[in-house]
Amino acid sequence: MNEYRNFTCGQLRASDAGKRVKLAGWIHRKRNLGNLCFVDLRDHYGITQCVFDSASPLFAQIQDLRVESVIGIEGEVVIRESINKNLPTGEIEIKVDVLNVYSKADVLPFQIAIEDDAPEEIRLKYRFLDLRKDRIHKNMLLRSAVIAEMRKLMVEQGFTEYQTPILTASSPEGARDFLVPSRLNPGKFYALPQAPQQFKQLLMVSGFDRYFQIAPCFRDEDPRADRSPGEFYQLDMEMSFATQEDVFAAIEYAMGGVFNKFSNGKQVDQAPYIRIPFREAMFKYGSDKPDLRNPLILQDATSFFGESGFGVYDGLVKEGKTVKAMVVNGIADKPRSFFDKLDAYAKEEGMGGIAYVAFASSGAKGISRFLTEDKMNELKQAFVLSDGDVVIFMVGSGMKFDKFSGRLRNKVGEELDLLDKNSFKLCWIVDFPFYEENEETGAVEFSHNPFSMPQGGMSALLNKNPLDILAYQYDLVCNGVELASGAVRNHEPEIMYKAFEIAGYDNSVVDNKFGGMISAFKYGAPPHAGCAPGIDRTIMLLLDEPIIRDVILFPLNGKAQDLMMQAPNYVTEQQKKELHIEVVEDEKK
Repeated sequence: MNEYRNFTCGQLRASDAGKRVKLAGWIHRKRNLGNLCFVDLRDHYGITQCVFDSASPLFAQIQDLRVESVIGIEGEVVIRESINKNLPTGEIEIKVDVLNVYSKADVLPFQIAIEDDAPEEIRLKYRFLDLRKDRIHKNMLLRSAVIAEMRKLMVEQGFTEYQTPILTASSPEGARDFLVPSRLNPGKFYALPQAPQQFKQLLMVSGFDRYFQIAPCFRDEDPRADRSPGEFYQLDMEMSFATQEDVFAAIEYAMGGVFNKFSNGKQVDQAPYIRIPFREAMFKYGSDKPDLRNPLILQDATSFFGESGFGVYDGLVKEGKTVKAMVVNGIADKPRSFFDKLDAYAKEEGMGGIAYVAFASSGAKGISRFLTEDKMNELKQAFVLSDGDVVIFMVGSGMKFDKFSGRLRNKVGEELDLLDKNSFKLCWIVDFPFYEENEETGAVEFSHNPFSMPQGGMSALLNKNPLDILAYQYDLVCNGVELASGAVRNHEPEIMYKAFEIAGYDNSVVDNKFGGMISAFKYGAPPHAGCAPGIDRTIMLLLDEPIIRDVILFPLNGKAQDLMMQAPNYVTEQQKKELHIEVVEDEKK
């Protein structure tokens, strides 16, 4: 028999009445009624009510203990007079006659038994306490269950789990590396991997065929609500002799299985997920990670203007600008202030405002006064408008305009509560541009993943404008969140050299930064492809948690600090000497 307990705090039921039991856990709550003291005892598994009688010598002892003290009790299971239907153990309680105090708790920095509004900095400093909260505790249990399910679903498809190195070489993958100085190689540094990208491709060259890993990734980048600074985990996978479609099938099986199992009653899109080309996504949704729960679609209205009678837009169209239209049904009788706020928002975003036509019950509003009757009829037919509908126009050009149109779409959808919040909408974004132009320097850069195969291969690199070349790259998106990125890989050395040359890297840079992989490709490499769904973001979506830190056991704060372990921190002069490094103070401070 276990020294501390023979049952857990979530285990006992009415059928156990009359049994003598031992439980151990934390004092979750105490309620003193004078002649009786009720203690809710909590462990990993649940809560059991324990009763101390004032006639017992234990009564004074339990009264002196603060909540979150750790105790063990012994006693008889009895049926409760007042059943608590909110607890699985709510039919019984323990009549205590033995009390062991294992650890006394100090005054708490915040409440555990209730959801209080403790500042996040305090919660993270005392993360070991925060993890005792029911919501956070359950979040971590779900995380574990999801990862176990991912493993099962990948193994079912013939994938094998391998572990790739954590200490590796720095590579230009789009984010800053975390560098680790080498004691044995003075002046040289390892890098923590931004992803196992090169290693998993080398596994394919090595003949392992189907790889996966629950992989830690390290990127020194600024935090966001859906991005943790420092490190994150992903379901990393790669497969040989595979096309884009093969990857889609494998990921849809794994991620579809996860969402179906853990959706908690929400409707889940079923595979195969729809595929949206990147440029179509940017035009219709204003984003390469569209939230398809929002029914609003952006349409091309450029041809309607030019000679419409609305001089501002007519002039801009003649200058080569694009006009987008967004039809919103049934809001024509909204007050003018609603549209004025959208106009002000557009101006704040540097887009010059919006225009609209509302087919209100009192007559058409907005820019209708500039349009002839024929033009109004043309408008109705072109955008299938009925009484009560509104069409909102915006004008601009380039990626900045596309992104603004997406933000406006999101804003209108959220303010009108149009999103289907009881569903998970999944899609693939495909046909990404292989290169993009740096807005500041005009230089041609990789847009997504430098290891991807360009569509058209070497011929496209030699004969096409780099900005017109598409790649076999794809993202999995759910509810406006990028869940995964992947690509068909470039496994031919000459194509890789040429691709990097166009992005400004000569052959020596490729040989230096990716020497292991480029060398391996010269000895026979299979066509291969892969993908990597983010685990943290998946859990965040499943739990509908707005902040990613609440699905990570020990997260860094917004300044990339671990307040609990006080990291990062200074090191000793001896450590710096051993590592051959010197810290230079920032003169600007």
